[in-house]
Amino acid sequence: MSRFDGSVVFITGSGRGIGRAIAERFAQEGAALVLVSDYEPDLRQTEKELAGGGTPVLALTADVSDPEQVERAVAAAVERYGKIDILVNNAGIAWEEPVLDIIAENWRKVMDVNLNGMFWVAQQVGRVMARQGGGVILNMASTNGLVGEAGYAHYNASKGGVVLLTKTMAIELGSSHIRVNAVCPGYIQTPMSEAIDSPEFIERYVREKIPLGRVGKPKDVAGVFAFLASEDAAFITGETIVVDGGQLAF
Repeated sequence: MSRFDGSVVFITGSGRGIGRAIAERFAQEGAALVLVSDYEPDLRQTEKELAGGGTPVLALTADVSDPEQVERAVAAAVERYGKIDILVNNAGIAWEEPVLDIIAENWRKVMDVNLNGMFWVAQQVGRVMARQGGGVILNMASTNGLVGEAGYAHYNASKGGVVLLTKTMAIELGSSHIRVNAVCPGYIQTPMSEAIDSPEFIERYVREKIPLGRVGKPKDVAGVFAFLASEDAAFITGETIVVDGGQLAF
């Protein structure tokens, strides 16, 4: 029997990158999936491949920064499966921009997806979990939510907010048997990171900053989400788990 047989996992930002790797990991371990993304092509490709392997999949197009779209997506998941056991709150955006050049529109866009969107999804799913008697909420933070990095003021601030949102929700929701934790990846090679950084930058970054001598892979992060969702982590809540190859050890 797989660890997540009979479990329903709701995953945002699940069309590609880390979100897709997380979806694949939970599918391998027997879960039914709700895949949510605002980018239709990637979402449908992931849905096709996972459903083709026998995994029950509900794919929903939604923008997490819109509370009404989030509410509709959560309602559709409950209508299909009757419950949500695990939330992987993964959707996020990032780009490099000097702090003195950030305009209001760009600041709001990052906050709306990375922090506000994470709150809307966690709140809606948390209400479902409270009614059903428990669940697990896992938020995607970042090492950038723990330490600063030049050029990413909006991203860093949003992920720092996720860390404290996680701790606060863990305190409030513990009595409803809901565990809430955050995962803080370091440098993970994804389509988003590849669009930002050159191969030369990545090589230098690894050499200077990562003791394990390589960038992370999406599957490195997916395994941590699976652990935190499992009964092996039954007494872990309010924590931020760093997955960075030793980068913050410096």
